[in-house]
Amino acid sequence: MDQDYSKLTRQAIEARQASYAPYSNFKVGAALLAKDGTIFTGCNVENASYGLCICAERAAICKAVSEGQREFEAIAVSAVPLATPCGACRQFIVEFGKDITVISVNAENPDETRTWKSSELIPENFEL
Repeated sequence: MDQDYSKLTRQAIEARQASYAPYSNFKVGAALLAKDGTIFTGCNVENASYGLCICAERAAICKAVSEGQREFEAIAVSAVPLATPCGACRQFIVEFGKDITVISVNAENPDETRTWKSSELIPENFEL
């Protein structure tokens, strides 16, 4: 990583602990860094009706937007094993910028990370 996002990845790992995943047992945490330095966290929340589930990334972004933030620098996503954001989350992230740094971190081995720019994860994103 060009910049040290260790605090962000730690907060994503911590956010994962609040995950509500009784159906898949796939717990995910996210930490979103706003351009002003504020960090917003989120976790995945499952529902018996799978279509109503919300991913950690979208939970963090919705929390930030509801607090008035619109400009983001980076988002860290923690899971076991290391996982990338789903397609819906990729589109959701790129809505707020094509140069947002996306970091995936293995919650059980924080040294295992992968990093991309949001535009690399969804190069042909939907635009209206």
